[in-house]
Amino acid sequence: MTVSILHRVTGSGMATVGSLLLVWFLAALASGAQAYATFRDVFTLSDGRLNVIGWGVGVALTFSLFQHMMSGIRHLVLDTGAAFELKLNRRLARLTFVGSTILTLAFWLYVGTK
Repeated sequence: MTVSILHRVTGSGMATVGSLLLVWFLAALASGAQAYATFRDVFTLSDGRLNVIGWGVGVALTFSLFQHMMSGIRHLVLDTGAAFELKLNRRLARLTFVGSTILTLAFWLYVGTK
């Protein structure tokens, strides 16, 4: 049940937060250099690296993406008629959290090395 609810929450969250950030970014870009600098300064430090807010938003959106993806893959397996046994179903549900956490860490470790 938790995975199903989280699947809906992550989908809605990505759509809402992503849309708001995109609109803010485009409005700042269209409004000129000062507005864009304000947008950029919310998420980055003076040397261009992400600050705490930038990391927080980035990690949250990345985790949401990977959690939604892993849950979607689980639902595809269930749609084939497989994995309805309670023990296997619970194991796959837990693996969505493990997989999304590992993918998020791997993504940000990769980004951090670039």
